[in-house]
Amino acid sequence: MNIHQIASIPFLLGGFFFFVAATVGLLRFPDFFCRLHATGKGDTLAVLLSLIGLSVYEGFSLTSLKILFIAVFMFLAQPTSTHAISRAAVRCGQEPWVRERSK
Repeated sequence: MNIHQIASIPFLLGGFFFFVAATVGLLRFPDFFCRLHATGKGDTLAVLLSLIGLSVYEGFSLTSLKILFIAVFMFLAQPTSTHAISRAAVRCGQEPWVRERSK
């Protein structure tokens, strides 16, 4: 194994961790907005870390530069799309979940 392969492992493992955490949030949270928050935050960071890991694995080349451009685009596009989806849900009448208070 060369240094690029070893250096990419923490990024790829971090990306895998955040993908799993976002998936758990998607399955466990009670309503649409909580699930959207978990997947929006988790997937953004997971994709960013995974693409950085792939870029480090590739080494300094044109391919790694393209991967980094994709990472920057995803880092900007995913939160924007999550915000647009949540605004559309509010406009369509989706009500946020509220915890019932015990008496």
